[in-house]
Amino acid sequence: MTSEPREKVILTTDGACIGNPGPGGWAALLKFKSKEKMLSGNEADTTNNRMELLAVIEGLQALKRRCHVTVVTDSQYVMKAFKEGWLEKWEGNGWKTADKKAVKNQDLWESLLTLEAEHDVHWEWVKGHSGHPDNERVDQEARSQAEQAR
Repeated sequence: MTSEPREKVILTTDGACIGNPGPGGWAALLKFKSKEKMLSGNEADTTNNRMELLAVIEGLQALKRRCHVTVVTDSQYVMKAFKEGWLEKWEGNGWKTADKKAVKNQDLWESLLTLEAEHDVHWEWVKGHSGHPDNERVDQEARSQAEQAR
């Protein structure tokens, strides 16, 4: 996807886990003009951070062409990796943390980096459980998916 993005999409995401690790769920709400689409799924044995990442990955994978995407997340883990340069440091260290341990969820981070490069992505953090309508919706769906996986 090399063309200039024209479409503006808002992608609101969340992940949930019952226990950590445990059964988990993720949800991604895509909004384009007056249309919206909720995507969701679950895994029987996972972590909350994996579900947060998977929500963003699945949302970006659903886009059929290059877009301006505002990713709205309540995950500090996801947000700080992009906003504070964690990913560049991890990649530069051969996917090792500052204390030389393997970066958790490397497979998902690599997928997310590839997808982010295909779009013009802006990251926006919202506080969870603070009344943001779309964040509340994806939170409820992610939790429902985690319950289904239980």
